[in-house]
Amino acid sequence: MQTMIEILGGGAPENNAPERFLKKNNGFALELLRFRGPILSCHPDGRARRISKENRHEILRQEGRQFLSCTNHAQNDMTFKIETNFCHPEDEIRRISKEKEQKTFHFAQNDKKCAFTLAEVLITLGVIGIVAAMTLPTVINNKRNKELETAFKRSYTVISQALNMYQAETGERLTSEDLGFHELKPILMKYMNVIDDCGWGTESNGSSCIPNYQDPEKNSKIYKNLKGNNTINLNLFDDGQFVLNDGSLILVENSGSIVNDQKRVFISVDVNGYNKNPNRLGQDLFMFQIDKKGNLLPMGANGTIYYSANDAYCYVPSTSGMSGASCTIKALSERDYFKNLPK
Repeated sequence: MQTMIEILGGGAPENNAPERFLKKNNGFALELLRFRGPILSCHPDGRARRISKENRHEILRQEGRQFLSCTNHAQNDMTFKIETNFCHPEDEIRRISKEKEQKTFHFAQNDKKCAFTLAEVLITLGVIGIVAAMTLPTVINNKRNKELETAFKRSYTVISQALNMYQAETGERLTSEDLGFHELKPILMKYMNVIDDCGWGTESNGSSCIPNYQDPEKNSKIYKNLKGNNTINLNLFDDGQFVLNDGSLILVENSGSIVNDQKRVFISVDVNGYNKNPNRLGQDLFMFQIDKKGNLLPMGANGTIYYSANDAYCYVPSTSGMSGASCTIKALSERDYFKNLPK
């Protein structure tokens, strides 16, 4: 960066001041106070000239003070311009004349034309780009995971409240033993804010949000397991599907099948909807189970069908289609669960 600083007023051919610095030179001295840049030129015609013996421009230093001597000029009134390599709002230049008058010139920042070179701008932008490339993916991923955590807690509350409202109205808990084939979906819809009914999930008319036609070629492939390396078993999500007003998707398993002496009654929820990624079991798709006593259990809790003491159904490297099913209990109980979701 460069700037031209203009000093009005000339020197005289005699009685130089300060005498101890300019004993043999005609003219005047400029004392540089808090001046940060090297001087390139000092000449009355305003042209940029480097300091040299030919034009007798010198920088004198004494006791840590910096002086610029502009000599061999007999005119009483002239304009001197000083060209520097730096711009700073606190720069000061003091003119010392033969009458030993001292006058300090202050230069505000807007009096100087400071600018960055193209190379400086490009280097700065390059550094910013590198830093952004390194940090933005992490920031975006953390923001998404926090949103999933918030949506998960909200969905858990909505499902729990629906079951509690049923109990308040009927005076009894909704248990897995009391529920017949396809009876759960209409009960849940009564106590939830439904905006779209997707049928059961097995219709051939295209109304299903996540169709399961028992045909691998036609079945939905939207949902994957925890790692994303296999599709999930849609037979556990095809006894009722509907979308709530917050965009979440409820998926019901109420086929009457019995596993480990328990009826398979599941309520699953895609907390951010099936149109938004990651669409993975244990990341944005979570499973709950209604047990014989009417308790709503997070899948993976002791007593649920997909409980495993060694986390077999919440194991990231697993290629099982049900890997991620038992992660619901971890999502509720582990503080940093959503911070460590697999990519």
